[in-house]
Amino acid sequence: MKIDILTLFPSMFDGFLNESIIKRAIEKEAVKINIINFRDYSKDPHKKVDDTPFGGGSGMVLTCQPIFDCVESIKTDDSLVILLTPDGKTYNQKMANDLKKFKHLIIICGHYEGFDDRIRVLVDKEISIGDFILTGGEIAAMAITDSITRLLDGVISKGSLESESFNDNLLDYPVYTKPRNFRGMEVPGVLVSGNHKKIEEYRKCEQLRITKEKREDLL
Repeated sequence: MKIDILTLFPSMFDGFLNESIIKRAIEKEAVKINIINFRDYSKDPHKKVDDTPFGGGSGMVLTCQPIFDCVESIKTDDSLVILLTPDGKTYNQKMANDLKKFKHLIIICGHYEGFDDRIRVLVDKEISIGDFILTGGEIAAMAITDSITRLLDGVISKGSLESESFNDNLLDYPVYTKPRNFRGMEVPGVLVSGNHKKIEEYRKCEQLRITKEKREDLL
């Protein structure tokens, strides 16, 4: 998979690309992630990418030309163009599983007060990561890229992925490690019983209990 992220702040991704699972996925060539500064595509003599809004109002608005030229220069028949915006469809695990099937994702990070609404004609999908406002789309782009990359073949073991939260619309079961007794808090006996059928039943019951208590909307 190839993921191109369009941003005005490429250095924000330095740590993201060079640590943990993302770094390993890149090294395994499971994914190629390019960070593109769309300011480089500006035809303004001063590389300006924003301007004041028609009709008045506070803040600056991202202009069409740099983003149009950038997207059009990298888009292919295999591309899906994503715009990160507060009024997009709320992101979830199902969407991550759908997006991992594409060969090429182009993710546009907004910034400042917003973007010229005509930019929407470029995109195939508009996404929000929640009902809150960020300074720009960079953090959202990292979250989406991370959630997709970890699903790609060979990045994480299949067994680990199958037991994660939101599979089958359930939250994950609680897990424990050594010591069995920490400050009087005991590990549930079934987990050290060696009875794998009982352990599986316990974990499924815990998933249902926790989901009902914390996210009943998922059931």
